[in-house]
Amino acid sequence: MVKRVTATQEAIHLIGKLKDLHGPLMFHQSGGCCDGSSPMCYPRDEFRIGESDVLLGEIAGTPFYISKDQYAYWKHTQLIIDVVDGRGGMFSLEGPEGKRFLTRSRIFTENEKKELAQS
Repeated sequence: MVKRVTATQEAIHLIGKLKDLHGPLMFHQSGGCCDGSSPMCYPRDEFRIGESDVLLGEIAGTPFYISKDQYAYWKHTQLIIDVVDGRGGMFSLEGPEGKRFLTRSRIFTENEKKELAQS
């Protein structure tokens, strides 16, 4: 089954570490402004999801959301959440770890697009 969002092994490892420290988590793909367009990781109960947010799926058992407007631009791509060294979004939980989550993407194939349209 095609997934709209996946994660690298390094990202899955960091998510596990952050869960141990903070409990259940969630992600929201930032739309820009202060932290640019990056995946932001929050304690699950500390970020409110609204009607303008779309659940793309889960990575490492953690829900991943994106705004409807951004989804309209990215719906033809699979988001691949990775980790790199350095400080990212100042509100995202991974900052103190000296790491930051990074969104990579790839365009869905025609067959994947058909499969997604049927789900």
